[in-house]
Amino acid sequence: MTNKQVIINAADYVDEQRLLNLFIEMAKIDGPSGKEQKVADYLKKVLPELGFKLEFDEAHKEFGGEVGNLIAYKEGTDETVPPLFFSTHMDTVLTTKNLKPVIKDGIIYSDGTTILGADDRAALAAYIEAVRAIIESGIPHGPIELVLTVNEQPGLVGAQHLDYTKPKSKVGYIFDSSGDVGQTILKGPYSSRIWMKVKGNTAHIALNSEDGNSAFLIAAAGLLDMKLGEIDEETVANIGIIQGGELTSIIPGEVMVAGEVRSFSKEKLDRQLLHMEETMKNAAKNSEGTVDVSIEKKYSGFSVAEDHALTKNVLKAAANININPYLTETLGGADTNVLNENGLTCLTLGLGFQNIHSFREYISEENLYNTGRLTAALIQQWHDDHKN
Repeated sequence: MTNKQVIINAADYVDEQRLLNLFIEMAKIDGPSGKEQKVADYLKKVLPELGFKLEFDEAHKEFGGEVGNLIAYKEGTDETVPPLFFSTHMDTVLTTKNLKPVIKDGIIYSDGTTILGADDRAALAAYIEAVRAIIESGIPHGPIELVLTVNEQPGLVGAQHLDYTKPKSKVGYIFDSSGDVGQTILKGPYSSRIWMKVKGNTAHIALNSEDGNSAFLIAAAGLLDMKLGEIDEETVANIGIIQGGELTSIIPGEVMVAGEVRSFSKEKLDRQLLHMEETMKNAAKNSEGTVDVSIEKKYSGFSVAEDHALTKNVLKAAANININPYLTETLGGADTNVLNENGLTCLTLGLGFQNIHSFREYISEENLYNTGRLTAALIQQWHDDHKN
């Protein structure tokens, strides 16, 4: 008679009802960008109970926020395994005050008067539940770290000011994409904004119109000649802001035109930005106007190989819990871009929220639960692949 080894999957210890309750509880905590103190206070109570030691940086002082980024570290039962981090942001794009969740046919919505806050409280709740499952399963694990940023929604601001001396981990994951759980994003874009101050000459339409040179018309001519939208399979460009003018009776002498370019290729990004600048300057020159141009870098691109340990870990962990992983790339930005630029190698993973930044936001119960299950499986698989 032989002893049959029992294989324990930590993902099986994820309590779906507990995770659902936790998500709803956390989504109701009002913490829009720059005002995350209530979220931080909640985490200061919950995370130490799970064995985490907490440390905040002072990123908020750079933008007038309430609290800095949170780095929480939990020692492993096996310290020979390299630490693994999970990151997400503590802020929501809008307030969730007076959130009234509605669950219908396995889908979690708000009642339509607020956002739901699944972006990204769903990930935060799933991380906490996954750690609880790891503890309750009794499986060995390496050190676990949470890198929780603030002020992400306005442009990854908290991550840009993160004190990168504080995280102990060098590799990790960020669940922050609309794809179903299993989506694994290996490549993200470079992104820059372009600001074009177009100058003509101000004049009154009735009193001295002959002296006027409409900056609006100069800008319009430039935009008509500008390549925008999908430039190629790797590059997109957009004009999103046009501001200017004083009165309907005044020929406008100045208008601000601003846009954004994203590309997987830094060379193509720079080429498109130059095209937009030169096109507007040519239009201004043809109409005896001028243009002042400034370029603002948003973030750098990243690319993680298919044979990287993080990628292999996702493929194995997902298979272990019967989730179908798929490798992809996206022109969407996330903290992943900034963390990778600063030496923390990480992937973006899907958790299935939809219609984010709107009152129509929702997430399926299945994706919420699978986020918790996959997080637990990633921790377990990481240990199994690195144990001595």
